[in-house]
Amino acid sequence: MVTGTQRFMYAGMALLAAVIGLTSLRYLLPDAPGGALPVLANANAMPWLALHAGFGAVALLIGPVQFLPGFRRRFTSVHRAMGVTYAVSATVSAVAGIILALGITSGPVAAAGFGLLGVVWLGATAMAVRAVIAGRFAEHRRWMVRSFALTLSAVALRIQLFMAGMTGLSFEASYPVIAFACWIPNLIVAEIWLRRRSAAAGPALAE
Repeated sequence: MVTGTQRFMYAGMALLAAVIGLTSLRYLLPDAPGGALPVLANANAMPWLALHAGFGAVALLIGPVQFLPGFRRRFTSVHRAMGVTYAVSATVSAVAGIILALGITSGPVAAAGFGLLGVVWLGATAMAVRAVIAGRFAEHRRWMVRSFALTLSAVALRIQLFMAGMTGLSFEASYPVIAFACWIPNLIVAEIWLRRRSAAAGPALAE
């Protein structure tokens, strides 16, 4: 049974995903606002930053809707079409993110963090697609939870950068840590949630 607190938390997550997704679209503009942002100095910024941000924004906007059980049941064909769109968007954004990691100007630790994020995000999304093609829908949903937890690294990244700035930490000191911290905790929380849900639901989760 879904509690009011869980609904509130889900709505907050969806709102943050929408806000970050929409604001990320600024990187599609020829002269992106925030020209001093370090990401714009990336050696591979053109055209990979626009691809990463644009397709990542689509994944952020689509993801929360896809997890609504009522939506899946009532609008199956729409859910399927949005699922394809999400998978394509996450894949393109992940590949672009890996390429951006290779051109990062913040050192090898940050490059490793964001590069690994791209690889794991790509893998989780591919596993979700593989499962749904095989008709393993419960497995598909579990991999989609993992995939979207990684998509939400975009939200965690902004929050953590803001918190680092508020505490006086320099960008140079905080960014390599955030390159890992923006996605590993997300994945851990997703795994804990999946295990608890599986234990609580038992065989019902395999529907």
